[in-house]
Amino acid sequence: MNFEEIKKLYLKKKELFGVKTYKYISELLKEVKEIHKEDWLKHPTLNKDHEQSWRAFKGKNLEKLIQYIITDEVEKLGFRVVNGNKLERSTNLSKELSQVKRNLVIDYGEFGLHLPDVDIIIYNPRNYKVMAAISSKVTLRERIAQTGYWKFKLFQDEVTKHIKVYFITPDEDGTLTHKKPTKKGRAIVEVDTDGCYVLSENDIEESENVKMFDKFIDDLKKLID
Repeated sequence: MNFEEIKKLYLKKKELFGVKTYKYISELLKEVKEIHKEDWLKHPTLNKDHEQSWRAFKGKNLEKLIQYIITDEVEKLGFRVVNGNKLERSTNLSKELSQVKRNLVIDYGEFGLHLPDVDIIIYNPRNYKVMAAISSKVTLRERIAQTGYWKFKLFQDEVTKHIKVYFITPDEDGTLTHKKPTKKGRAIVEVDTDGCYVLSENDIEESENVKMFDKFIDDLKKLID
């Protein structure tokens, strides 16, 4: 099972559900899990059970899927998308991406310059200005507090304080469903990020900072100079 196969399954769902396909990401992941398990049983990983192998695969490919889903619409706005791992790990970046990287790093003084741990970066190719940094996880508990930390660090520097920090998730444990009583993950999203967008069939109580995924591109349009 690879990402190209996942993409084909997503496009089949898109033929059925159109712009509402984002609501069926968890359903898609369940289908992918069955195929992944069949593949895993043929070549099981040493000292690991399938769930362990699946969790790593699921997280990595959810990130790729979200990047794939948003890229066309982001590019229509005149922005570009790059994966955080590419900036972090590549040693031979183009001039454009090298400049984007410099515009995202956080200055730790004598301890150097370091990139925040984010999955997807949206930037303006005309001036290399980073517009948004996105974390994408299956549930909030996987990394929401860390996302709030990166927002705080970026906001501390004049060069990076404008960067919006977003979280995109299927919210499979329902942390975001209700505003009150407020679960800890939702509180962090509401106060310490610029917004969270939910890929889910379940309705959520929306707010200025917590919305269904179909609002993401409209909010991104507000960043156009």
